[in-house]
Amino acid sequence: MSAFSSLNRSQKEAIGLLQVGTFLEYFDLMLYVHMAVLLNELFFPKTDPHTTALLSAFAFCSTFVLRPFGALIFGWIGDNIGRKTTVIITTLFMSVSCMVMANLPIYAQIGITATWTVTLCRIIQGLSSMGEIMGAQIYVTEITKPPAQYIAVSFVSIASAFGSMAALGIASLVTHFQFNWRLAFWMGAAIAVIGSVARIRLRETPEFIKMKIRKIKKQQENTWDKNLEDTWGKWRTSAAYFFVFCGWPLTFYISYMYFNPTLKELCHYTSEDMIFHNFLLSITLCVSSISWTCLATKMHPIKITKLKGRIGFVSALVLPFLISVANTPLSIFAIQVLLLNFTLGETPSFAIFIKHFPTLKRFTLTSFLYALTRAMMYIVTSFGLVYLTGSLGHWGIWVVMIPVTTGFLWGIHHFEKLENLNKTLNMKHSTLKTA
Repeated sequence: MSAFSSLNRSQKEAIGLLQVGTFLEYFDLMLYVHMAVLLNELFFPKTDPHTTALLSAFAFCSTFVLRPFGALIFGWIGDNIGRKTTVIITTLFMSVSCMVMANLPIYAQIGITATWTVTLCRIIQGLSSMGEIMGAQIYVTEITKPPAQYIAVSFVSIASAFGSMAALGIASLVTHFQFNWRLAFWMGAAIAVIGSVARIRLRETPEFIKMKIRKIKKQQENTWDKNLEDTWGKWRTSAAYFFVFCGWPLTFYISYMYFNPTLKELCHYTSEDMIFHNFLLSITLCVSSISWTCLATKMHPIKITKLKGRIGFVSALVLPFLISVANTPLSIFAIQVLLLNFTLGETPSFAIFIKHFPTLKRFTLTSFLYALTRAMMYIVTSFGLVYLTGSLGHWGIWVVMIPVTTGFLWGIHHFEKLENLNKTLNMKHSTLKTA
């Protein structure tokens, strides 16, 4: 892409290393998520269908529910020690948890200990993935400038999509050809170690170093501004960021998880069939992520994300009807593709959201809000939809989707106003310099 002609060799190398690391990290993180239909049967006790659904929801949420604590921990490290340190530590954590799961005895062998151990490993993976994805995107945002910045940060998101796709591909191979599922986790552990070693070559971002030096100097002079708004950013921007990032976890859950019971009962899918079905879905996500990113070279990212939000709102209105008439695997797949690729995703506007927060609180605040949306929305979807759809049928989806979609559109509108304001200020500044 022509936008990358403005980047130097060091910037391109850093972006490449972070892409590789994010790919490896998300391969490890999503391996269990997408093999849950198989692994939950091995690590959780056999119960009635309703309790099984709740246990599966608990296993799914355990990856995300404690992410806000991970965001505070790794956010503090990222804002006080450095972005580089954070992404290396998180990759090591992922490797250790994969090693444990690769060797963990199943429920039939050690009982409830297996359940609690695998849940703890999922929690560790969720915590570490929080620091990894945000660390990579913040790092790239701070070493690049628009328009290359929009594309470069989107590449990190694309790498995470490819990591998820690879995890599904491995899961499909393991289940279809009856390989030992533990081999996949050993592969994930080895991959995480490679990612950690690769990231040692990274240098700290100049923007972070500059602000850190400035803070130390002003503290010595006793002139450091501790005003709450200057330190943490305006509350409206934080609220807009929160509402925007509530969109993707809802989209992900409904696209990948909500249809599993239908595919299993109506279409008689086995666990292996569902994993392969989701693998095909992940391919479409990778293709669409690349397509949205390429479109950002011709069209402003905020306009693209706003378009996706509007499509998402219309999709939310008609979704219960579409689900009620979908009675074949192909029709269900078409609905999933629509939701996954054309609705409430942040790509390619991620860099725009990040840069509107102050540098020395950027990691903590953006990652905490990001984690809070994941924890809250995955609880609402995986537990709430069990009860909402149980009493209201598929129309219960409206209770969650319409408010979230409305909030998403409001958040995008807020960041669009900020971008227009920045553009106006930059034009005035350029005019004054010329004069």
